Amino acid sequence: MLNKIEDAGSNQSTFFQLLGGENGGTEKIRDLVETFYDIMDADPKAAPIRALHPADLTSSREKLFMFLTGWTGGPQLYIERYGHPKLRQRHMHVAIGEAERDQWMFCMIGAMHQLKLEDKLVQKLAAQLHAVADFMRNQNYT
Repeated sequence: MLNKIEDAGSNQSTFFQLLGGENGGTEKIRDLVETFYDIMDADPKAAPIRALHPADLTSSREKLFMFLTGWTGGPQLYIERYGHPKLRQRHMHVAIGEAERDQWMFCMIGAMHQLKLEDKLVQKLAAQLHAVADFMRNQNYT
């Protein structure tokens, strides 16, 4: 899960708190996930990664919401329902290379911008998510 945010002068210690904590963090993450999948579903640049998902994104949306809620420091919804995320293991059946990683990040950064998250938060969150997305790669190692 995501460790504490190292930001001098900030009284918020997790991304969940920065997104609103108990007073809005869950809704903000839900909005982020919904916007993320809306972009993936509609933008031609994301068509290859969209093709890796089921036609009905309902389950994908819910699982990413639950995972991100806990990963950002909020309630551990995913773990409570499914156990440890085991991200690489759960995605091993899908070929994930640099292109898929970058398409996933394109959708996520686009969602953050559409939701008008503060630039500093977008940069920090994108950096942490990129590390996770890069960890997921199981193809195209150089």
